[in-house]
Amino acid sequence: MRLGRVLGRLVAEIRHPDLAGMKLLWVAELDGRGSPTGKRELAVDWVDAGAGDLVLVLDEGNGAAQILGRPRGAIRSVIVGVVDEVTRTVDEAGRPVGGTRASRILAAGTAAGPAAGPAAGPPAGPGP
Repeated sequence: MRLGRVLGRLVAEIRHPDLAGMKLLWVAELDGRGSPTGKRELAVDWVDAGAGDLVLVLDEGNGAAQILGRPRGAIRSVIVGVVDEVTRTVDEAGRPVGGTRASRILAAGTAAGPAAGPAAGPPAGPGP
């Protein structure tokens, strides 16, 4: 899982069939201090995130397939949580240790979708 900031939505008329009906967002990867790393990726939105949101991105094809409840395909990155806050503490050696608390998060391995209310659900589209 990686922390990222949503930059905006991608709209495309022609898509791979695995992406049909999926909401796609551009996400800037953040480092442990919350600074952009310069890497950007396209991710399927599973939790109704929007521009400016701090998000958790699952970047692994098999995990993405399990979250979406479909066979492995062209989808690798899925936004699985919107983060409310990031707290940092230090361990015994004085090294920073980070933690997150997410408001809308999907439990890995389920295809039921998030439980954040009617606005937060998987995008409409063809089923598995």
